[in-house]
Amino acid sequence: MGKKVEKSFSKDRHLSSAAHHDDENSNKTPEPDLELEKPHKCTGSFEKDFTELCKQNAMSAIPNVLLRQKSLTGQSGSVDLKSSKREDKKQPVAQVHDASEADTEINEDGEPIELPPKTYTTKPIFEYLKPSVQVEMDNPDKFDTVTEVYVRGWKIDATMMEIFRQCWLTLDRLHTINLWNTGLTESTLHTLATFLPQCLNLVNVVLDGNTVKEENWSELLGLESLIQHLSLRHCKITDKGAEKIGKALGHAKWCNTKLITLNLSGNLIGDVGAQALAEGLRMNRTLLSLTLMSNNIGDKGSEKLAETLSRFPLTHEEIVERRKLLSDRSSPERKSPTPSRRGESKDRPGSVRSTSTIEKTKGTKPSAKKKDIKEKDAKEGTKTVKKDKEGDGRGSKSKGSVVLKAALKVITSATIADATKSVTAKKDKKPGKGRPVPTDSEDADLMNSDGSDQLSALLENGEFMDGQYWIAGNRVLVNLNLARNNIGEEGLAAILKAIQYQTTLALANENKPGANGLLRLQLHKNNFSFDCEAYRKLTDLMASKDPMAKYSISPDISK
Repeated sequence: MGKKVEKSFSKDRHLSSAAHHDDENSNKTPEPDLELEKPHKCTGSFEKDFTELCKQNAMSAIPNVLLRQKSLTGQSGSVDLKSSKREDKKQPVAQVHDASEADTEINEDGEPIELPPKTYTTKPIFEYLKPSVQVEMDNPDKFDTVTEVYVRGWKIDATMMEIFRQCWLTLDRLHTINLWNTGLTESTLHTLATFLPQCLNLVNVVLDGNTVKEENWSELLGLESLIQHLSLRHCKITDKGAEKIGKALGHAKWCNTKLITLNLSGNLIGDVGAQALAEGLRMNRTLLSLTLMSNNIGDKGSEKLAETLSRFPLTHEEIVERRKLLSDRSSPERKSPTPSRRGESKDRPGSVRSTSTIEKTKGTKPSAKKKDIKEKDAKEGTKTVKKDKEGDGRGSKSKGSVVLKAALKVITSATIADATKSVTAKKDKKPGKGRPVPTDSEDADLMNSDGSDQLSALLENGEFMDGQYWIAGNRVLVNLNLARNNIGEEGLAAILKAIQYQTTLALANENKPGANGLLRLQLHKNNFSFDCEAYRKLTDLMASKDPMAKYSISPDISK
């Protein structure tokens, strides 16, 4: 009896140990599959990279990548890449059939059956409304030739923006992105503005229909921005966002040198925002087209814009920055470096040697070692000696005296030039009777403080009037659209004076190359009558300048 009980206990122990071993095995985490967890490395093929990254992020619904084609009627649509290749073989692009005249065939019963039309394809409505990414490519068969990306009508969250970042950085030909009504937020817009400068060929950015409460649109126009054409239509941008954009366009210490066109139509920008944009245009000499149609700009905003286009006095901050630029230009370090070694050292600036030390050096006789070196140099380097004699014109004296005289000549000429420049600068600072400073030849060589080749607006010709220094306004902007705002006759009169000033200045400098000011101006649908005298004069002035005078601010189209 006792042996049977012991056997039963031993069996129970074996069973419990086996169960415990199974529990331990079940609690152990399986070893990770290295091949599955290995991150995908983008190869430049947009469809493959986009699909793989979406799968890696465990997305339930992956948007399709479709080829965006423009139809013959001018409307754009999307075509499935897999089905389009088969349809192109069957139906050439040149053959066009009317949708109303569909082909028919007769069935077995002798009844005609209408075939589906060949000019378009039909899809179920749910299939059509699925999120998709439309692309345009140089070669429809190669996804590494994507040039344009269009995303329309579905939200781009932080995960999708990160996927786009990884994909777009490998597309060498990408130059346009269009994200229409994609629900951008402050974080996604910040991420977009961070990696866009790394896309070296990306110049066109369209973000229409996105409402961001923080209005951090100015991040797109940072120091490293490469965007040339920016469209922010119907983004509900207020004066707060316009002020940030105005500062990003330019100020006394820096200005944007890449942006060419800016479209802000259909927003909520008022007089304060228009004034901020005008402040940015004071120093900006790159922007060619500004569209402010369908906003809330009134007379005050239009008057500030007109002042920027005509002429304006420099502020205290701008005067200080102008003096810095002029001092940097007139410094001897930039003109000709001093021959002394002290001038080359970073710790101590170069100084002029005293006459006593120069006389001492003249009186001392050269040592024997120096004579041997001079004789050796005279034998081996006759060419250099001849060049020194021809360039300096100092006779056949010893090399030491030649170097000393050359140093004296350079130092004295530099000090005299600096002294004369400082005297003229002091004279120019005093209020005079409208004398321009500096001259055109000096302005042609002046550059921006950041080292760019573009002439700084602070260094343009100006004149003193009433104790202020006035310079000519922005004459680089050629297109300004202020249609459908709240501009009255006062704002219209200010704009007329600005155009008259630009016209007079262009006639005075007719033989000199330069900007001629606005060429196209749109003012229809504002709070003034087309019969007023200011509008008629403005129409006559712009008729000779506007390359599209037939479609500009004529009364027939404006009504």
